[in-house]
Amino acid sequence: METKNRPAKTKIALSATTAPADLEEAPPRTGTQSIERVVGMLRVVASRGRRGMRIADVVSVSGLPMSTCFRMLQRLELEGLVSRDALTRKYHLGPLLYELGMLAQPRYRLSELCEQALHTIAEQTQDTVYLSERRGAESICTSRALGDYPIKALTLDVGIRRPMGVGAGGLAILSALPQAETEQIVEANGARYAKFGAFDPGFLHAAIAETRARGYSFLDSAATPGSAAVGVAFPPDNPIAAVSVAAISARLGPKRRAEVARIIQQQVLAICALLPSTAVAGATPSARRKAG
Repeated sequence: METKNRPAKTKIALSATTAPADLEEAPPRTGTQSIERVVGMLRVVASRGRRGMRIADVVSVSGLPMSTCFRMLQRLELEGLVSRDALTRKYHLGPLLYELGMLAQPRYRLSELCEQALHTIAEQTQDTVYLSERRGAESICTSRALGDYPIKALTLDVGIRRPMGVGAGGLAILSALPQAETEQIVEANGARYAKFGAFDPGFLHAAIAETRARGYSFLDSAATPGSAAVGVAFPPDNPIAAVSVAAISARLGPKRRAEVARIIQQQVLAICALLPSTAVAGATPSARRKAG
C-alpha cells in the first residue's frame, strides 16, 4: 500500500502575495505584471508535478476564467513553455524549460551534492528520503531516494511546490529562519495553508515552537493521513533546504523518530561541508547580499 498526497481541490493563489480574486478584478496587465501572470500560470501547471493538468484543473487552481487560461496556455505552448498531451489532454511543462534548465543546472546543483547523503539515509532508515529547497515563501521537492521497506510513504513527487511549512522539510526550513521572517511567510501563505489538512497559522506556530525546541521537525498525518515525517534544515546559519524522511505513521514512534533525526543530522553535517560556494546560489536575496 502506498500513501500518496491528495491534490487540493480548491483554488490556490498564483503567488504568495497575490490572490486569484485580485487577478480577476485588476485592470489589464502590461510589462512586469504580464510576466508575473505567465510565471503564475507555469507554477500552476507545475503544481501537479509530472501528472499534468487538464484545462479545467488549471481554471480551478488558478481562479482565472476559462478563456484567459486557454489563451495563455495556447501561447505558452507555441513558445515551448508548456506542452499538451493529445491523448490525455493534459498540460505539462514544455521542452524549452527543460533546455533552459540544463544550462542553469551547474549553478543550482544542490541535489547533486546531496545525492550520496540521501541514499545513505535511505539505506539506514529503509524509508523514503526527500530533499526540499526553499523558493521564496514555498518549498519545492528537488530529489528523492527510496528505501527498501515494502510499504512506502510517497507523499511527494520531485518538482512539487507547497507553501513553506507544509511537510516536514518545509516546516524544518521555516522553523530555522529568524522569527520575523517566519511570521512574514506564515502570513503570506495564510490563505493557502487551509487547503492542506490540519495546517493553519495556529497549528503552524505550535509546530514551529516544537521544532525549535527538539532540533528537528515532526509531523504525523498532518498533510497526508497515515504518514509521518522527520525533517532537518541546513545550513544552520542560512537555511536554504531540508532533508526529511517519510514513513507510515507506525514506523515513526517517539524512539525511532529521534533515531531517524540523528541519522539525518549526521548526513546534513556531511552536506554542509560541501556547501561553502553553493549555499549562496539557493539563498534568499537578502542572504546573498550579506554573503557578497
